[in-house]
Amino acid sequence: MPHIFDADVTGAILGHMNGDHSDDNLLIARAFASASDVPITASVMTDLDGDGGVWRITRAGIPEELRVPWPGGSIDERPAVRREVVALYDAACEKLGLEPRPHA
Repeated sequence: MPHIFDADVTGAILGHMNGDHSDDNLLIARAFASASDVPITASVMTDLDGDGGVWRITRAGIPEELRVPWPGGSIDERPAVRREVVALYDAACEKLGLEPRPHA
């Protein structure tokens, strides 16, 4: 059973990801969604737990759910979420052949 973060923690993380990292959400979706000739045009992080993140992605106006496991495995502490999202971003850049931006 994956760790379930408190609703306020999840809400804060989702707000940050969707408010400040919308481009990263799209990059993660394009890297980890199933292959398709239909491009992904939108991606919003909708949930997360100790095993991974969940995004609602859109192709040709049709939404679908994408669940991506954390690269480092299961987590149970809030600070680990940032580490795992950064790792997902870096892995997405590598998979798509893009240069990742530096992390603070």
